[in-house]
Amino acid sequence: MSEPFVFDPRCELCKTPFGAVVCGQEVTFTCRPLSSEGFTHCALVLYREFSGKGQEIELSPAGFLGDRVCFSTVFRAPEEPELVWYHFRFWRDDGSGCDLDRTGYRSDGQPLSWQLTVYRKSQVPEWYGEGMVYQIFPDRFQRLSVPNPEGLVGNRWVHENWDEAPTWRPDPDGEVRNRDFFGGSLAGITDKLDELAALGVTTIYLNPIFESASNHRYNTADYSKIDPFLGTEEDFKTLCAQAKERGIRVILDGVFNHTGSQSIYFNADGFYPTVGAAQSPDSPYSDWFSFHPWPDDYDAWWGIRTLPAVREDAASYVDYIIGGKNSIIRRWLRAGASGWRLDVADELPDWFIEKAREAVEDTEADGLLIGEVWEDASNKIAYSQRRRYLLGNELHGVMNYPFRTALLTYLKGGDAAGFMESMETLRENYPPEAFYANMNFLGTHDTARILTVLGADEAPASKEERASFHLSPAQRERGTALLRLAALTLFTFPGVPTVYYGDEAGMEGWEDPFNRRTYPWDRENTAIRDHFALLGNLRKQRSSLRRGGIRWLEARGRLLAFARESAGERSVTVLNAGDTAETWTLDWPWESCTDLVSGRAFTPVDGRLVLRLGPCEGLLLG
Repeated sequence: MSEPFVFDPRCELCKTPFGAVVCGQEVTFTCRPLSSEGFTHCALVLYREFSGKGQEIELSPAGFLGDRVCFSTVFRAPEEPELVWYHFRFWRDDGSGCDLDRTGYRSDGQPLSWQLTVYRKSQVPEWYGEGMVYQIFPDRFQRLSVPNPEGLVGNRWVHENWDEAPTWRPDPDGEVRNRDFFGGSLAGITDKLDELAALGVTTIYLNPIFESASNHRYNTADYSKIDPFLGTEEDFKTLCAQAKERGIRVILDGVFNHTGSQSIYFNADGFYPTVGAAQSPDSPYSDWFSFHPWPDDYDAWWGIRTLPAVREDAASYVDYIIGGKNSIIRRWLRAGASGWRLDVADELPDWFIEKAREAVEDTEADGLLIGEVWEDASNKIAYSQRRRYLLGNELHGVMNYPFRTALLTYLKGGDAAGFMESMETLRENYPPEAFYANMNFLGTHDTARILTVLGADEAPASKEERASFHLSPAQRERGTALLRLAALTLFTFPGVPTVYYGDEAGMEGWEDPFNRRTYPWDRENTAIRDHFALLGNLRKQRSSLRRGGIRWLEARGRLLAFARESAGERSVTVLNAGDTAETWTLDWPWESCTDLVSGRAFTPVDGRLVLRLGPCEGLLLG
């Protein structure tokens, strides 16, 4: 009873509409068991995750279809956002029968149910997704002068040589403190806005920019102050204003689950003249942190003592970050930012994320809120709690790590069908608005460089070997060929293409800090950069690539093809990720056809195109 022709939620014969539904929307379910099974009854068995309510609805007989008997019902979705799990129960007049579920049974003997996401309709800002997002690690992008570290929080030092490798060896205490800086600045980013606009960038996502003791700035020292190495608040306003003149928005990284131990709020080393929570229980920030007992033992993010965890339910903290008239979220939006990306969204309570969304939209009507979630965000369980991220009141979208994982698996030898299945699962589970707001990427500051991943046979065992690792000419050639396919997929797939600074320049590197080297100005791989720029601008020009639906044309072995269509415009992506040539035939009822990447023209014959793709070759037909 598990074969898909009995019930397939992605087939309109069995379920309409496709995927997630709006609160109160009607959903038609149809099951089609073989007549020979003799089933005379069928029920839809539902469980509502958030309300905890179960329900069983008997389906009505709906006639026969070939050798199958059909049962059908119309289910009205709950009026409030929900995660509904369902399966089917069949039985005969004598009481015998069985359950039909998704893949079998869980270890506790209960059916593995299908998922129905019920969400409240909401709008994603129109500007988001019109082009590409460009992620910048501010210290490593562009410096205009070497900054002076004297008098600043943290025992900082600055590399005189922009091209040096970041420090990665532990200090005498066995710690890697990330105190080495290169001096990238906000003014440096402003200086490169024309180059970014030419690349097709319409959104800049900045890793943290607030005062901090570390080069990554995820251990915030003062949310109200731009880090002096990066510049001033005026520099930030200038960046945002000049970016908007070029059609580019700026979004910020909100690190609100933890601060730095050297922050003005915790002040473990007494750098700041005010009293922090580590110095006195009478500090105005004392209830932001959980001590047991004060002052030596406290909750910290993943036990890292330099990152004391914040109590998000502390009223004064909520007011400071979200609720107050001049809260951090509101203040920096008024200064020019267009949205926020919430770091470690799994660590933030659902209600906190909802309040952040309210504050963003109350301050900036078309403000954006994106979250860092590494898994399927529609059904994520974090700390034994089912999370609400995409039900209409929370995030507009999430970082799409499943996209990266599935694409790399395919490009490095996997079957194209696996990539299609992973993406169809997300499309089925996510509200459409959230699916198209997915921040799709090939790499971030938390992953190895995409060219290294695609070109290397495997990661060296020791960190010292990874620190000095460079692709061989043959590996780089192979990695570059696969990177071209990866970029083609990134820019033509539903969602918002996001490029980590330097990936378009052919930068290499394994994990942090090797993936955070300085941008190689005037030493970029121009062929890779030009490929990214072409795709980025095609994305801006073609409505089918921005908003078009997706139709899978092929997902077999090393061959992948899908079409995006909108307002009469059609774009077809075809990839051969294999080492041998592939021949593929496509219906093409138009008179002409061009590969928009190479400019190569094709002539259909009798409404069909016969395409021969070489090894690691991709086409974008339009």
